[in-house]
Amino acid sequence: MPLLDPNAIHPITLPDGTLYRDTVYLKNVIDHPRMEIGEFSYYTHSGRPEDTARILAPYLGGNVRERLVIGKFVQIARGSYFITSSANHPMTGFTTYPFRIFKPETFGYTDLPVKDTIVGHDVWIGHNAAIMPGVQIGAGAIVAAASVVSHHVPPYAVVGGNPATIIRMRYPSDVINELLDIAWWDWPIDKIEANLASLSSGDLAALKIA
Repeated sequence: MPLLDPNAIHPITLPDGTLYRDTVYLKNVIDHPRMEIGEFSYYTHSGRPEDTARILAPYLGGNVRERLVIGKFVQIARGSYFITSSANHPMTGFTTYPFRIFKPETFGYTDLPVKDTIVGHDVWIGHNAAIMPGVQIGAGAIVAAASVVSHHVPPYAVVGGNPATIIRMRYPSDVINELLDIAWWDWPIDKIEANLASLSSGDLAALKIA
């Protein structure tokens, strides 16, 4: 039996056989016109599965212009969330008060800049992190707990703080380029699971010939 079931809602079963219901595969619980989510990406929260989209991205309505794109095998810890472009207030005048949202006929700010928020594959977002509008997080990056990510994050960078800055790169640039070329997250799941030892141990040579 494979370790990962792409159709699961709650992918974690504890050693005593209890289904852990706080963690959900995002793709299987979210049906949102402005979200694109890859397989095996999960999020941990204490709400109902059907509330996942609202908890993850509370300002991303179905009729907004921006998108939230989350790659495959992304790990999002409890308390983390995305503040998307539609949460912005007008900032070009003398007040930031959003007067227009209080009448249906003027609701919304279609004149404000909009940028998609994009999370690459195999990204780990730690506990209580906030991802700001229009940020791009590269594949393999790690976002430390309680960080506020307001700028783009390079692939395989470790970032933390408020605002989040690069703490270190996980690997040298040549290794990062090879990992991006290998793109193991695009392999069939049986091939991924057959190469878990190499993935877990950091055996690049084995991955290159897999």
